[in-house]
Amino acid sequence: MKQYENKGLKETRAGFGEALTFLGEKNTKIVALCADLTSSLFMNQFSKKFPERFFQIGIAEANMMGIAAGLTIGEYIPFAGTFANFATSRVYDQIRQSIAYSHKNVKICASHSGLTLGEDGATHQSLEDIGMMKMLPGMTVINTCDYNQTYSATLAIADYFGPVYLRFGRPAVANFTDKNQVFEIGKAVLLTKGKDITVVCTGHLVWEVLEASKVLYQKEGIECEIINIHTIKPLDEKSIIRSVNKTKCILTAEEHNYWGGLGESVARILTTNRCFVQQSFIAVDDIFGESGKPMELLKKYNIDRNAIIKKIKLLIGKKGKKKN
Repeated sequence: MKQYENKGLKETRAGFGEALTFLGEKNTKIVALCADLTSSLFMNQFSKKFPERFFQIGIAEANMMGIAAGLTIGEYIPFAGTFANFATSRVYDQIRQSIAYSHKNVKICASHSGLTLGEDGATHQSLEDIGMMKMLPGMTVINTCDYNQTYSATLAIADYFGPVYLRFGRPAVANFTDKNQVFEIGKAVLLTKGKDITVVCTGHLVWEVLEASKVLYQKEGIECEIINIHTIKPLDEKSIIRSVNKTKCILTAEEHNYWGGLGESVARILTTNRCFVQQSFIAVDDIFGESGKPMELLKKYNIDRNAIIKKIKLLIGKKGKKKN
């Protein structure tokens, strides 16, 4: 089974900030807006290099979305950055009416997503944002797994016309994907091939799945076919169906609520393609988060690598019973 090396811990949000600065140097139509969180989103360098193209809106996220929509009329490409919770729940009406409805070319860049926001607790942790954003017609939803992938995704969405929700995190996490990768919107990445189970994962949980699969292979001989879903909408249905037709069972893993997330999207495509196999979910069980250290929260809410190991073994056991 293919092994992935952790090249060092880096924040996904740093990948966004550094790619944004590179884009600013490359394209004078790139503009950035922030809601008083410039340093948190690593947008400082852009603001210093291109002050005439940076807009500090303050704690007025609804206004920021309206300004971003207006800037597109002048053919600018606005990147609007804030925490995921504030980028969705606080401004959903403005996004729906001013950006999605008129298909404005706005890039909504959402940091500090999921439980791994950590100590700031439930009021800041976004566990429903993927569901909210994928429901908007024409909205592309991307959730990256490490620094390199976030950097590449930021470059890719600049060349893509249409509204995008780019979701990334706060903590320093394993950086393991290819530095020179080509990010294809809507195209899943097959990380490892396997015959026993398909594991479809996104965001910070991709590394947790890789680490869990390593243990399962070494101790149990279980071969996981792991698919990195960085684009949740549009979802790469063909890659998922192709894998599931081989393995006959699937686990989805995400740092999000069960309701409205990646797992539900996968369940829909399995049903519509008449692919009736065992499916299970790693996700937060319809509950708000709490304050705590990121890895401790993943453990408490049963979405860390140990929970993944248990769920895979249980799912494969069910598959075996079904065969008999």
